[in-house]
Amino acid sequence: MPNPLPVIVADFKQAKAGIVAVVALIALAVGLGVGVSAQERAFREGSTRAADPFDLLIGARGSETQLVLSSIYLQTSPLDLIAGDVLQDLIEDRRVRFASPIGFGDNYRGYPVVGVTPAFVTENTGKVVEGAVFRAINQVVVGFDVRLEIGETFTPTHGRITQVGNETGHGHLAYQVVGRLSRLGNPWDRAILAPIEAVWWVHGLPAGHPEYAAIFDLGADHADATVNLEALPLGPPFDRAHLPGVPAIVVEPTTFAAAYQLRQQYRSDARTMALFPAEVLLQIYSMVGDVRDLLAVISVITQVLVVGAILLAVLAALALRRKTIAVLRAMGASQGYIFLTVWLNVTLMIAVGAVLGLFVGWGTAEALSAVFAGRTGLLLPVSLSFQEYALVATIVAIGVVLAAIPSLLTYRQSVSAALRQ
Repeated sequence: MPNPLPVIVADFKQAKAGIVAVVALIALAVGLGVGVSAQERAFREGSTRAADPFDLLIGARGSETQLVLSSIYLQTSPLDLIAGDVLQDLIEDRRVRFASPIGFGDNYRGYPVVGVTPAFVTENTGKVVEGAVFRAINQVVVGFDVRLEIGETFTPTHGRITQVGNETGHGHLAYQVVGRLSRLGNPWDRAILAPIEAVWWVHGLPAGHPEYAAIFDLGADHADATVNLEALPLGPPFDRAHLPGVPAIVVEPTTFAAAYQLRQQYRSDARTMALFPAEVLLQIYSMVGDVRDLLAVISVITQVLVVGAILLAVLAALALRRKTIAVLRAMGASQGYIFLTVWLNVTLMIAVGAVLGLFVGWGTAEALSAVFAGRTGLLLPVSLSFQEYALVATIVAIGVVLAAIPSLLTYRQSVSAALRQ
């Protein structure tokens, strides 16, 4: 049997614009399915990785989802406060390796200032790759992506930035950057970690230690000039009489069994709720999965419609080439040769479009992940798995089968009838 490829190449050159349009249409349809699948998996992996350092979260009764979003992903919103006694109880509990409050409220140029203990910095957020951990209430450690250098000073603003020039500053306490964390791949890369005492102090709250009470007596506006800030204590143990409420507590239990015991204990307490972040993430994944399933159905329907449109376009093109095909057969080309030529023509378009769609979907997912990381700091690792390759293989397999339809119609075409037209 003669080689059909020269005929196919000549046909592609003659109808280049139409073939490019068909291939692009297939690539976009397949790319939609690949992109949805890859992005959903990247979201799961990225959000799970961000929650790994947070063994147990304790907060006041309320929304578990909001507690996780605020504490781990720094999507802060007002949370009810836990009594300070709960924090000190956890610090003194032998089943707890360390417990750190998390305090919110301030920011600098869009970077949230988060109050924590020194142990949280050293035990929960990777390691300090430059400088050191804060040792005074006017010192901070910055996340990897914060655009502040070691030694720089700044004054935070109150609340989250909503409009430039609309912030209320805390003029009585300027922070100095003393350390930078390694890259974590989560929103804490864009956070400024300050001593929890500083967050309490600048908001006029008791600061966990009796030494801070005298500062308020002097007046906050003069505190920097009259008090040796580096001499003030940081971190636990706290004085119960000087502990304010806290929005969330991060707990690292000593053992796996201790984690479940603490979770049960603080779930039973009428004042608090305790959770493993993975529990809430499963609920979020369930909701995301529903959306993914809907998008997957839409993607499949789109691909079916695209394949159908392709077949119609091919049939229309074949109608225009009916005389050419008839001439080939009159010159001795067998019906099998014509069938193979048309079948390869259609199959190649679908296969090339599907393979390009794999890269289109991957590139789209990468672009969306980059935008998401820029907005939230959460890195979403995009990769192609068996699921995406199987999708492309399925589309190609369906195309191979459907390509036989125009091929069979051409195979049954009467040579004499076509030549008379």
